[in-house]
Amino acid sequence: MKDNVIEVKHVDKVYKLYDSNKARVADTLGLTRKKNYKEHYALKDMSFEVKKGECVGLIGTNGSGKSTILKIITGVLSATRGEVNVDGRISALLELGAGFNQEYTGIENIYLNGTMLGYTNEEIDAKLDDILAFADIGDFVFQPVKTYSSGMFVRLAFAVAINIDPEILIVDEALSVGDVFFQAKCYKKFEEFKAAGKTILFVSHDLGAISKYCDRAVLINKGDKVAEGTPKDMIDIYKKILVGQEPVLNSKVDSLDDFADNGQELAEGVTWKSNYQLNPNLNEYGDGRASIVDFAVIDDNGTYTNAIMKGSTFTVKSKVHFNTDIENPIFTLTFKTLKGIDVTGTNTMYEKCDVGLCKEGDEYVATFTQKMDMQGGEYLMSISCTGYDGVDFVAYHRLYDVMNITVVSTKNTVGFYDMNSKVRVDKVN
Repeated sequence: MKDNVIEVKHVDKVYKLYDSNKARVADTLGLTRKKNYKEHYALKDMSFEVKKGECVGLIGTNGSGKSTILKIITGVLSATRGEVNVDGRISALLELGAGFNQEYTGIENIYLNGTMLGYTNEEIDAKLDDILAFADIGDFVFQPVKTYSSGMFVRLAFAVAINIDPEILIVDEALSVGDVFFQAKCYKKFEEFKAAGKTILFVSHDLGAISKYCDRAVLINKGDKVAEGTPKDMIDIYKKILVGQEPVLNSKVDSLDDFADNGQELAEGVTWKSNYQLNPNLNEYGDGRASIVDFAVIDDNGTYTNAIMKGSTFTVKSKVHFNTDIENPIFTLTFKTLKGIDVTGTNTMYEKCDVGLCKEGDEYVATFTQKMDMQGGEYLMSISCTGYDGVDFVAYHRLYDVMNITVVSTKNTVGFYDMNSKVRVDKVN
């Protein structure tokens, strides 16, 4: 294997899907020669390598096969075809509850897991203090784990996995359960692992973590390996898959300026907003004198996406159809946290962009282009068309919390946005 500690070679994982239990039993007992099932490929010809000391992330949509390949690597599942070679002692945290007995106490489960990983009681004794300190769940460690919250459970499970001195650490989305402080402690441990020359393979939907901690990323979709390379390149491709752009023609515009000028469509009959998963519970209202008929979020590569890299330039577009004559309508854009706190926003009035008279039947496109300086995380975007009827403020059409925006970041500071400070520290003689 040379420098490789994990080699996945042309792996298939095929499941038989039966129409009935009767057909399943008949096939299992060899009572029929007829093929009475359909084959579902969870993995198709999957191949990649992980070198010693690398931190490699697996990314892809739900159901793409990420967890399946991790289970095959760790021996939980067997491959239908292909070969997997592993050189090193693995500690795996595949899913909440794996390897734990719900009736046992936390302490008993620590020894159970350690024994399953090949450690003696004496070796586990030597690591016990470190495990308990890392988990930090207090006296709950003496209670049955069935009484634990999901957060407490993952703290203990990760503490065991990461403190038994593995050569290869494999983690499948487990960190999404813990609180932010525990996640920070885990990622600090990741960095210590990397510095010690150990190997990490993990699945995460946190694109910021993939970008920050991984040396490489492998992108999987519907059981196929789409590509592998730098985290940034893989995230760019993944963002297209997230909004279903692969089968859509002309889904990348050549120039944001050109797009702003002509408001071009993706393809005939295809709307911009069809590229996104919209909020089914959005708050929509207005007096109907104007209607928001389409909108888009576009990254600096010209890709329709709701995932934006922090520090990059992105564009939000809003297309409005006017059902009556309106003088100087105001186009707005707002971002809020998931808890509903306004983070930032602007509109054409603030930006001194007067629209003038919009006649009945006209359609206008407002284009907001800016740098993404919000911290990494999840936000909700709202857009609207408003204005004044004499001295009265009027909402013609509002779409509150119409879609989520994911900010992918490798550096988060304090608060909602990054001041992008230029810092220097000089020694005073």
